[in-house]
Order: sequence, then structure tokens, then C-alpha cells
Amino acid sequence: MRRPLVAGNWKMFKKIAEAVEMVATLKPLVAGSTTVDIVVCPVFTSLHAVAQALKGSNIEVGAQNCYPKESGAYTGEVAPQMLLDAGCAWTIIGHSERREYFKENDEFLNEKLKYALATGLKVMFCIGETLAERQGGKMNEVLKRQLTGGLQGLTEADFGRMSIAYEPVWAIGTGLTATPDQAEEAHAFVRSVVRAQFGETVADALRIQYGGSVKPENAAELMAKPNVDGALVGGAALKADSFAAIVNAAG
Repeated sequence: MRRPLVAGNWKMFKKIAEAVEMVATLKPLVAGSTTVDIVVCPVFTSLHAVAQALKGSNIEVGAQNCYPKESGAYTGEVAPQMLLDAGCAWTIIGHSERREYFKENDEFLNEKLKYALATGLKVMFCIGETLAERQGGKMNEVLKRQLTGGLQGLTEADFGRMSIAYEPVWAIGTGLTATPDQAEEAHAFVRSVVRAQFGETVADALRIQYGGSVKPENAAELMAKPNVDGALVGGAALKADSFAAIVNAAG
């Protein structure tokens, strides 16, 4: 049985005081959740303050991105080692917004993924198709390409410290959500690709989260599907009560 992983991607929202207030409200709402891994992913400037506020709780902290170098002349970038120093346990890599707006390709994301894992961070690695790709019958082709390129060179041990987050791009921030059956179909396909590349043991243990307009109203139905092992939550993660409801639906 795979332990659900529910993470909140706060994107470019919440200044430090707002972030600390949010997690102070969240902590008691999910304190009784012992069967779900819970992560919040604030902006870089709030990471240390949020990590301090969550010390001793059952909520871990993640970043939204990182760069595959320890240090150097990389203006505007943040190293995994710096994220660990700030109190992070996780980072997101490959979010569709990074792929689209910052032109991050499969080869670069693979480099980032391997480097982040090597430093000791756990990783939520995002994949997903656009609406045009889905309507054009290319969903499986796109997901296979992103998985093949993105996961190249990983070891079995690496998979123990990461998840795959399937996020249909057409369902992010649009209010549209894949139906539970659509999510299950995509997750089952993702698991089959991983099984073909890395074997039964890795594929069966790998957690695959769903991301794309997850809300308290649809969370339980989505996560009831056999291949949906949690959620990567966007807008609903910005309010403590709605995020807590999703966490509690997973447990």
C-alpha cells in the first residue's frame, strides 16, 4: 500500500508573514493525520520562516524549483544545498509553468532531478499534456517522452525519494479537472511506462500524485482510484481549511 503524498504548491503567492500565519492555522487542522505525507511549498523568501514555524509538526517544507549546481555565477538561481540549509525536505521539478514560461526541456529537467536527489532532497517530478495534445490523441506519446527523458539514469534508490506528479496542463488554474477515470487512465499509463523502464518493484512502489484543480469537493473521489497516490494542490492549498480538507480526504 502506497502512503499518500499531498503537497501544496503556493506558486508566487504569500509574503513571509502571510505564509507563517497560514501554516500556524494549518498545523492543528492536520495534526491528527498520521497516514499521509504532507508538504507545503512556499516561495523562496518564505522557506526558512515556514520551516521554523513547522518544526516538530507532521508537515514538511518543499521548494518550487532549484538549479543543478552547488554554487557559482548563476544569477537568480537557488542551489539544492541552499534549500536544505533553509529547512526544505522536498523540491518540485518540472512543473508545467517552468516548462512553458522558462522553456525547461526534458534533458535539463533530468539534470536537475538527478542533482537534487544526489544532494539529499526529495523530489516531486511533474509531467503532463496540454489540451491540444490530449485532443490530438498524443497524451500517451507526450507522457512517455517526458518520462523517458526526465527519468533517464535514475537508480532504484532514487525512486524511493521521489514521486511523479501528473498534472494535465489544461486543468491547472482553469477550474477544469480530469475526471477520476481520466486521472486513473493517465496514472496507470505512467506506471506502465515506469514498469517497462525500471521494473515491477520500482513501478509498484512509486507514488503518482494528481495535480490540476484539486479541491475538497473532488479530492476523495480522485484519490480513491488505485493509481492515484495523493495530490499536488494549487489554488486550494492557499487556504488552510481547504488544504486540510484535501489532506484529510487522502487519509
